[in-house]
Amino acid sequence: MSDPATSPSLSPVWTRLTDIRPVRGEGAWLEDERGERWLDMTSGIGVTNTGHAHPRVVAAVREQAERLFFGQANIVRLPQAEALAQRLGRVTPDGIDTFFFSNSGAEAIEAAVKLARHATGRANLIVFQGSFHGRTHQAMAMTTSKTAYRHRYQPLPAGTFVAPFPYALQLGMDEERAIDFALAQLDLLFATQSAPDETAAMVIEPVLGEGGYVPAPARFLAGLRKRCDEHGILLALDEVQSGFGRTGTMFAVDHAGVRPDVLIMAKGLGSGFPISAIGASADLMAHWEPGTHGGTYGGGNAVVLAAASATIDVIVDEDLPAAAARRGEQLRDGLRTIVDRYGISAHVRGPGLMVGVEFVGRHGPDAELAKHVLRGCLDERMLILGCGPAGNVIRWIPPLVASEDDVAQALQRFERAVRRSLTRLERAS
Repeated sequence: MSDPATSPSLSPVWTRLTDIRPVRGEGAWLEDERGERWLDMTSGIGVTNTGHAHPRVVAAVREQAERLFFGQANIVRLPQAEALAQRLGRVTPDGIDTFFFSNSGAEAIEAAVKLARHATGRANLIVFQGSFHGRTHQAMAMTTSKTAYRHRYQPLPAGTFVAPFPYALQLGMDEERAIDFALAQLDLLFATQSAPDETAAMVIEPVLGEGGYVPAPARFLAGLRKRCDEHGILLALDEVQSGFGRTGTMFAVDHAGVRPDVLIMAKGLGSGFPISAIGASADLMAHWEPGTHGGTYGGGNAVVLAAASATIDVIVDEDLPAAAARRGEQLRDGLRTIVDRYGISAHVRGPGLMVGVEFVGRHGPDAELAKHVLRGCLDERMLILGCGPAGNVIRWIPPLVASEDDVAQALQRFERAVRRSLTRLERAS
């Protein structure tokens, strides 16, 4: 990480992967002020799904900016908000047809919690170990991927209970046993911590993001759906990072065929513009008392709303979910070849272009190798990130427009980084 103190006018609370200063971007590439090109395997942490500066998004922003910037949602009925809601209704899972817009993933989480509490008349929430739901106080109370996100901010809002996620490798079980264990522990939580009749919602990432890029098995999500139906609990899917084609389908939950009551969206919705949304059925939204929630910008920034509508059009028209599936298969196959070639113990997983490589040593997580490989990738002018509580997972989040050649180049750079890292570690030992 670079030293934030090198930018004294900016708060040091931000950490940074690099000190590069990008001046332009195109597709999966960024160019810095020195003219060097960087292969971006981060998408700004899953934001630029359509790539940097997609021409259709640029055109939509330019056209809208020449007409109207803003119309506050409590004052006017903005056509751009209604157009975006209609577009979302055509791509979200069945039953998700009514939407509320805000600015960030954390705001969308907060909105989903408020909707769930109004709709059910209950207070408590269940989240799952390893989750990341945001940095506001309610969202922090729901986040368990790392203590860093909650560090010295306690006490946090009460009423949030944590159930196990079926992370088989972390639990030391095969997947089927991990699912059975996690569901049994959830039932125990109902009996010992939060009774069903005081539980408003279960909130889960269908693929853990900061927690390690671990997909939730379909049988586990089906088990949650069953329990929610039995007890009148809402099932809220946090697709802030996994949505909008990232996993090879429009939303990750589509792989499991499980119906969410609330869908939480952000990141890939705006191609870099700040927007988030929650979606639910019209009947469910009708339980939300008018005037008890709102916001200045979410449903009012016409430029951002136009960018989001253009983003959805690009994802659909260019079939970016299918592109993500193809490039994801290429990426996973290449990564497995590399770790096998060098005799590395690593687990390669994840749907579409939401791929994790978890390094495992003889005695547990191998964070040291992951750290060296990440640094080696930067030496190769490739931006890539780590995740997981032990810092031993490298996560791949390239733009969904990444070409076959882009992925091939990324694999070549990764292999060189791995080779040098192993050599350095061997010398150090």
